[in-house]
Amino acid sequence: MERLILDCGALIALDRGTRQESEGLADNAAVVISAITASELLVGVALAGRDRRERRQSIVDGPLERLEVIPFDLQIARHHAALVAHCRSTGTPRGAHDLQIAATARATDRIVITTHAGDFADLPGVTVRVIV
Repeated sequence: MERLILDCGALIALDRGTRQESEGLADNAAVVISAITASELLVGVALAGRDRRERRQSIVDGPLERLEVIPFDLQIARHHAALVAHCRSTGTPRGAHDLQIAATARATDRIVITTHAGDFADLPGVTVRVIV
């Protein structure tokens, strides 16, 4: 069974139907999201105008109810620190949220499912699968 973690872009693409699950997710895959991905989804709700907030909340509630959310703990923080140090020492800056997702994937031995390979490319110990 594959162990997968979805980033926000992949989750939104799958939810909107712009990407098919068969493109990157096996039927029996163990799929989770990181706490930062949950936060990114909730920010989208908070920033929505009053006329769209309720609809956006209903879209976000589904994945948050169905998927396990992995908290950012000390074990993941250690992986995060190593990835930040790697990026700084190699001069390859990455987004803070992407590094938290990558650290969660690395600490829990999961494959990152994303729509943007460059966000996670060349991070040591991080396996990435792009859904197109």
